Amino acid sequence: MNTDVLIVGAGPTGLTLGIDLARRGVDALVVERDGTLFPGSRGKGFQPRTMEVFDDLGVLDAIRAAGGTYPVGMIWRGGRRAGEHRMFEPLPASEETPYTEPWMVPQWRTQEILRDRLEELGGKVAFGREVVGVLQDANGVTAHLASGGTVHARYAVAADGGRSAVRRALGVGMTGETVDPRPMLVADVRIDGLDRDNWHFFPAEEAGGRLALCPLAGTEDFQLTAELPEGTEVDLTLDGIRKVIADRTHLATQDVTEVRWASDFRPRAALADRFRVGRVFLAGDAAHVHSPAGGQGLNTSVQDAYNLGWKLGAVLTGGARTALLDSYEEERRPVAARMLGVSTGVHRGELRRGKETQQLALGYPESSLTAETRTAPAGAVRAGDRAPDGRVDGVRLFDAFRGPHWTLLALGTEAPDERLGAVRVVRGREHGAYGKGVFLVRPDGYIGWAAETADGLTEYLVRIGLR
Repeated sequence: MNTDVLIVGAGPTGLTLGIDLARRGVDALVVERDGTLFPGSRGKGFQPRTMEVFDDLGVLDAIRAAGGTYPVGMIWRGGRRAGEHRMFEPLPASEETPYTEPWMVPQWRTQEILRDRLEELGGKVAFGREVVGVLQDANGVTAHLASGGTVHARYAVAADGGRSAVRRALGVGMTGETVDPRPMLVADVRIDGLDRDNWHFFPAEEAGGRLALCPLAGTEDFQLTAELPEGTEVDLTLDGIRKVIADRTHLATQDVTEVRWASDFRPRAALADRFRVGRVFLAGDAAHVHSPAGGQGLNTSVQDAYNLGWKLGAVLTGGARTALLDSYEEERRPVAARMLGVSTGVHRGELRRGKETQQLALGYPESSLTAETRTAPAGAVRAGDRAPDGRVDGVRLFDAFRGPHWTLLALGTEAPDERLGAVRVVRGREHGAYGKGVFLVRPDGYIGWAAETADGLTEYLVRIGLR
């Protein structure tokens, strides 16, 4: 079997990358070891920046329809409600940042939505295909399957999770730490006698650790998370989960009517030593493993795919030089390291969920792809920053950005007269967030080049291999 890009793993990372490549006309194959999509809720929260990514990829409406906002936390003590707990700092929306609240969708439903979008674009997932080894040469990658077959690709992406077989086959190590030595139980359960208006927290330190029951938006389920004493053998059976809940809460064992999925893990933070080995890239949990606190792991993973997708597309179908692919590790590894620190800080109670966890302030100011040439920028944004939304002479910027193209904003100054190929041009008056100038917005919504006039634009495009 031959393809341009082999994506190993049909989680949110692999499916997002598959969508981005499919809309660019790249022949990509997503292979998944299991026979079905992941069945649990695990990564259930999307940060505002990821909602912007989903807007661009054409799945935002489905994501919104499938989920909801996070409920207010309710703390229980001794079987009584002891007070509300606000999980997130409220941050007002604006024209420049239309999404500011986290949005809850259980991971299994997110993956269904992403798979449906992938298939709508002509892509596909091959289930029951376990990659057990990879070999590469100057021309491509050969992946060996447990079934005995092979897949040949020009590039491969390991999106096969924290225990990535591809990463191990490449010999790439991970550096990190145990965030908490106590095991965690996570399960999707059905419960009678507990309202769905709150995220229920049971401190119960004397019973072995904290427990929480969060109503999963768009479902009848609750997500159970429970800390267990260090050294505990985690019981994932219905009886075992019933006992944990009955011991820590006012609920009786019979109130837990069903366990739909269950897992255990030890919270840790780890970063792959490299995000690329030749023609193979690491993305998502294969590249960085987070504590679930703060909802950063899945979101960072989606944006790995979003960063890599346009670059692979540019090289495979747009005539860009292969050197462009070097910028993936250069840009994403420092971001992943930063977000690992955020996840760990939230887990340990050292950082509150708010502006830092939204991921809107992340950018690539130090990237080799970033060029800020203005001597005295008038607006708030700089090259390397996320390009804000807004309206320019009646045009909504996110509408202009949507799609696999670059966008040139000429604000309060002349746009170049020359043809710019796949670059969409938006002309208008000076804008509050941007000020005055010319801004070249990358396909992933970051400002690559900013200048006072269009002078130097062609040189920039040539330098990064797009002309």
